[in-house]
Amino acid sequence: MSGNVFTVGLIAAWYPSNIGVLLLNKYLLSNYGFRHPIFLTMSHMTACELLSYVAIAWLNIVPMQAIRSQTQFMKIAALSVIFCTSVVSDNISLRFLPVSFNQAVGVTTPFFTAVFAYFLTLRREAWLVYERRSPWSRAS
Repeated sequence: MSGNVFTVGLIAAWYPSNIGVLLLNKYLLSNYGFRHPIFLTMSHMTACELLSYVAIAWLNIVPMQAIRSQTQFMKIAALSVIFCTSVVSDNISLRFLPVSFNQAVGVTTPFFTAVFAYFLTLRREAWLVYERRSPWSRAS
């Protein structure tokens, strides 16, 4: 049961922190006149790296894992570059878009991820992945 409470606590902490980062980024990039979205992204990524290391190495929240091969390293590096590009693009867009539109576009990510995954792997996801309404909502 304590594992469930911990998970719920993490999710509950994630929402306000995610909203806070988004609103702070919008304020810095649009209202405050900060003109360096890549530096802002670098600062966020550095903080995440340091806090993740503390959580793994000192607090032992999850075990430390070694990279086992060159292939695994290349996959991790590619994922890192793609993720960083995504965050930089998101930060740059905040200068020009309202937060509400930014979030509305972000909500479409699971759908487009499933569509692109189909074109790359030619494997179709379960129909619930493509449905517009939540799979937990009651059928009308």
